[in-house]
Amino acid sequence: MGTKINVVIDGSAIQVDAGTTVASAILNSGLSRLRQSVDGQARGPVCGMGICYECRVRVNGDSYVRACMTVCEEGMEVRTDA
Repeated sequence: MGTKINVVIDGSAIQVDAGTTVASAILNSGLSRLRQSVDGQARGPVCGMGICYECRVRVNGDSYVRACMTVCEEGMEVRTDA
């Protein structure tokens, strides 16, 4: 087992293994969408390699962060409702 770190996703604290991407942490926390399109459709990771930008979330107040390309850090705050 790897080292565990704490992150906050939409106000809920969870533990993930160090090295986990934000997209994986969100999906492993039980959420199935990472954002909402302008017309209200749920969006999630599609390509998993940073090309499609469907996995955009807010991380520590920064908008439009690609969740599939961002590794979780201790104390990171992630918002999927941004």
